[in-house]
Formats: sequence, structure tokens, C-alpha cells
Amino acid sequence: MRIVHVLLMTLALLLTPAAACAQGAFGTGAPHIAARLSAESGAPAPGQETTIAFAMTPEAGWHGYWENPGDAGLGMTVKWTLPKGVNIGALRYPVPEMLTISGLMNHVYEGPYAILAPLAIAPDVPEGTRLPIRVRAEWLACTDKICVPEGADLSLNLVAGSGQVQPADGARFDQWRAHLPRPLGAQASYAMADGKLRIAIPFPAGAQASDVHFFPLAEGFARYAAPQKVRREGDRLLIETEVGEGFKGGRAQGVLRTGDHVGFLVAAVAGPVAAPGGGAAQTILIALAGAVLGGLLLNVMPCVFPILGLKALSLARAGGQEREVRREAIAYAAGVIVACLALGGALLALRAAGAAVGWAFQLQDPRIILLLLLLVTAIAFNLAGLFELRAFGGGERLAAKGGMIGSFWTGALVAFVATPCTGPFMGAAMGAALVLPLAASLAIFAGLGLGLALPFLLLAYLPALRSRLPRPGPWMERLQRIFSIPMFLTALGLAWLLGQQRGVAAMTLGLGAALLLALLLWWLGGRQGRGKSGGLFVLLGALALLVVGAVLLPKQAPAAASAQASGAIPFDEARLASLRAAGKPVFLYFTADWCLTCKANEAAAIDRAETRAAFDKAGVTVMVGDWTNADPAITRFLEGQGRSGVPLYLWYAPGGEGRALPQILTVSTLTALVP
Repeated sequence: MRIVHVLLMTLALLLTPAAACAQGAFGTGAPHIAARLSAESGAPAPGQETTIAFAMTPEAGWHGYWENPGDAGLGMTVKWTLPKGVNIGALRYPVPEMLTISGLMNHVYEGPYAILAPLAIAPDVPEGTRLPIRVRAEWLACTDKICVPEGADLSLNLVAGSGQVQPADGARFDQWRAHLPRPLGAQASYAMADGKLRIAIPFPAGAQASDVHFFPLAEGFARYAAPQKVRREGDRLLIETEVGEGFKGGRAQGVLRTGDHVGFLVAAVAGPVAAPGGGAAQTILIALAGAVLGGLLLNVMPCVFPILGLKALSLARAGGQEREVRREAIAYAAGVIVACLALGGALLALRAAGAAVGWAFQLQDPRIILLLLLLVTAIAFNLAGLFELRAFGGGERLAAKGGMIGSFWTGALVAFVATPCTGPFMGAAMGAALVLPLAASLAIFAGLGLGLALPFLLLAYLPALRSRLPRPGPWMERLQRIFSIPMFLTALGLAWLLGQQRGVAAMTLGLGAALLLALLLWWLGGRQGRGKSGGLFVLLGALALLVVGAVLLPKQAPAAASAQASGAIPFDEARLASLRAAGKPVFLYFTADWCLTCKANEAAAIDRAETRAAFDKAGVTVMVGDWTNADPAITRFLEGQGRSGVPLYLWYAPGGEGRALPQILTVSTLTALVP
């Protein structure tokens, strides 16, 4: 169908030669859409990225075209001439307008508009280097009666420098960026049947949307001129229209307009689209079940299992005190669920305020890592017998008041340290929690806590299970000492993570604070052995260590390495677009140093000699996004893939769309990607 429309347009041009010449075909004479190339910074910094723009100004009555022009028209084409060390990514178009002419739907711009593109300077380009940017741009200018192909040779003369942006330039580019479609942050679904297309797009019920229209990017996905019926149902938009011609299936992208030149970039995959009034409850129930299962599986994590094991063994000491056992179990479960709700609520509040954060965001803050390091150090020395702390399973009895309070805070701690491990078990549930109504989102976070607390609840409320536990004896004290080993290893891991986030100075500071805390706990253990107290003094000392350590932590992260041990290059969305445009295969993965599953996959599959050999032979570019520290660019990309955290593994075959890989990788999984 597109070919027919282009042929008709060409025929129309041939029938109006005088008009075409008069209007400046391909740049001869005065163009009807004036074009100017502009840079946000005239001195882009080496190793960083800036933005350039084609500022387009149509004459009155004339219009230009979006990247998918609709039933007729042509988008802009560019041919760059770039100096060494300069790379320019894909063009980014603002949200378009609709224009129907003779029954043909056109996606156009009838007023001034700007097409943006990222420009990256290689890190090895010396400051002061002149960077002449040349481009041949061609576009189509039309009225409702005639169309004229136009073009221009445009240029920029940049100089590598500090990357400084003048306030006026920054304000102008910010205004242009405001008209670009933003990542939606959740994946849509579509269904085709009997010539009808139905699209379900997650969209918060409280978010404003007016004059809604879906502009498809995929050729033939929808019939452009067909009417679109839009209906809001809770936290989703349902769009019904007609199927286009020539769509090959798979992932489809488009732009959802929700206001005047405001919209979102939508990625949709084939799947069931529930009829109005149904499906929402099913989605919530599926996500809730995934959250409970994910929380249940978290109990085997090395930083969780020792605490759970000791809590379970403490039940054996309770004998027939059923009431006390169940009260402790409820308190422990309440601590877990409250902590999960608090973390989930904080995540939703930060995202509502515009922050680009994802699940386990707290572990991107080195102050939180320092807090966890001190907590885990205290738990480890408690298990090792240095001092007594009954809240973590030690002691001779289950005191009603002390046991419940201790169990509550034990559960809260377990939930706090277990969050980075949720990725492989409940990535889809976490993604759903970010777009569902508030009550449903909080229910999913509570479901995670319920799953995490479920084993202890089952032991408390099913005496038959508890009767299978070993009888109390001296062996329990030895087991407690053994359980201290994974906690000491966890503390070392947290110290290493501090080093990854803020360098060797931060790791040294963390280890020093842990050592001073150990000396305080040693002093407390000695006093406890003589029947004396001192817990309040130690608590105040620990708080002082935390405050002083947080103040002294380095403010900046160490400079990121330009390449990983496996030969990977750092994530860059413009570089990814360039590689895909060149037909290069790309393996892209997102990781974090605090993500246990990420590190396990890297050691077991990604950083293996067999994988590297297969990728090298096939010319695969490996790109890694390190989310150890907060990175808004990575967060936005993850949102665009319908994820709220790591790990995420994507495979881009030459000329194909990205395909998500399983979250548990093997060497054979990766080597099977290439011939």
C-alpha cells in the first residue's frame, strides 16, 4: 500500500513540473521548510554526549513529515560526513500531528519543529580539536495540493572542550526535548483478529490524557486512516482500530499522544488483550502469585538463610508454647511485609516525583551499604558467640515481649537485605507493580513479603512440620557458629561493594567502621559474661560510626572502566542504535555489583572462554550497562523494556529487534545465539 501511495505522489509531481521547480526541488531555490543545524554545546566534552538538532521552520500552509509519514509522504533522510572520533545516533522525532487529505492519513508537522540526534565524542579526542560536522539532509515539503522534495547541505563547526552549555541553548533544547515522546516504562500488548487491532497500554488512571491517538512506527501495524476508539479502564488505555497491511508480527513500537505535542514511546508485543471490564483482576492475581513465589525462593539466599534457619531452630526450643511461637511468627512476618511495603512505597513515591529509580534502588546509595555492612557485621559476631542478641535466634527462651519485638526487626532486616535478589524470580511482577493502581502495587510488594515470611509461618502454625525439626541440644550452638560464616562473607561482599561504588577509600572506611564496631561488641560480650549491661552505649557508638562514616564517604564514584574484562563496551543507547543500523549483532546485558544473580550469570556463562570465542567468531559486540550506581539513562532504558531492575539480557540479531533472554543463563544459551 505504501508503494502505491508513493507512486501516486511521484505521478502528481511529474504532472506539476513548473510548480516543483519554482518551489526549490532538492534545494534549488528557496525551500518551503527552512532547516538549520544547531548544537546544544559548541564545545562538547570528550567521552561525553551532547545533542544536535535540525530546527525546521515550514512556511504558512506547508508541512513536514514524521519518521513514519503515514499513508503518503516521506520522512527526513540524512547522510553524515563526520571527523574521526565523532558518532551520531538515530534521529529522534517529536510527537507528530494528524492531517487527512483525500482520505489519506498523514503524520506531519504544520508548525516549527526540531528533529534531535545524540552526538558522542570519543574519550581519546584531545581538547581543542576542531570537529567539522557536515550533513546532507533531504525531506519532503507539502501543502494540501502539492509536494516538493527539498534538501540542504548543513554544517556545524564544533571544538572539543568542556561540554559547557549556554543557558539560552540549554533552554531551547529543553523545550525541543519536551516534545519528544518519553519512554512509557511498561510494555503494552496487542491482539489482531478479523481485521481488528486491539492495543492495551498500561497508563495510570490518575495521569492526564487528552486527544489520545496512537501513531504506529511499524509499517502495516494499523491502518492509518481508520478511526481509533480509545477507552480508559483503570490503569490502562484500550485502543481499537483496524489492522494494516504487510505487518510481519513480533514487537511493534509506536507513539501514544496524550496531549498537545506530548506523548510516550510504546513497545507492544502480541498477547491476550482482555475485553473491557476483564483482565485487570487477572493481571493483578498473576503478578501477586509471582511475587509470593519470588519471596518464597528468596529464603535460600546466603544472607537470608542463616537468619531463617536460626529462627526456625528457635521454634524447637519453644517446646509446647504454641501461643508464643505463633506470636513470634506473626511479628516476624509483619516485619518482613512492612519493610517490603515501605520499600515499595518509597519506590512509587520517588517515581511519581519524576526520579528515575528501580527496584533495589536503596542499594545504589553507599550510605545504605555502610548501614548494611554494620548490621551484618553485628549479626555475624552475634552468631559467632561474641555477644548475645536474642532477636536473631540466640538465647534460652522465647520471651513474649522481647521475642516479638526482636522478631519484627529481624523480619524487617531480612526484607531489606534480600531485595537485590528478587530480579530473577519476579521481574515481571515488579514491572507490573509500577503501572498498576496504587492499592494493587502495594499488594504485590506485600505479596513479596508474605512469600519471604511463609516458611516461618508454616512452621509456627503446622506442628507436624515443627515436630520434624531436630531436638534441641549442644549441636544448635555449633550450628549457630557455622551460620556466622555466610554472614561474614556477606559483610566482606558489602565492603567490596562500597569499593565498587566509591573506590578504595570507601572500602577502607567501611572496613574500619566494621572493625571499630567489632571492638564495641567484644566489650559488650565481656560485660554480658560478667552479668552487666552496656547495650545502649554500643548502640549509640554504632550510630556514631554510621553518621561519621556516611559524612566521610567519597561523594563521587570512581571513573568507570572503558571496557570490561570480557571485552564489553559500556552501555550507550546512541552506540547501540549505530551498531544495529550497521547490521551488527549485539549482546546487551544490565548488571549491578550488588545483584547476586547477575554476578552468578557472569561467572557461569558470560565471562567464559567458550562464550567469548563464539561471540568473537561471529563478530558480536558485547555491551554492558552497570547499574551499581544510579544511572537515569539505564533506568529509562529498563523501563522501556518493561523492567524495574536487573538482571536484563537482550540479544539483537543483525537487522532484528531485541529479544529478551532468560534471567538464568548458561554457556549453551549464549553460544546458541550465533551460527
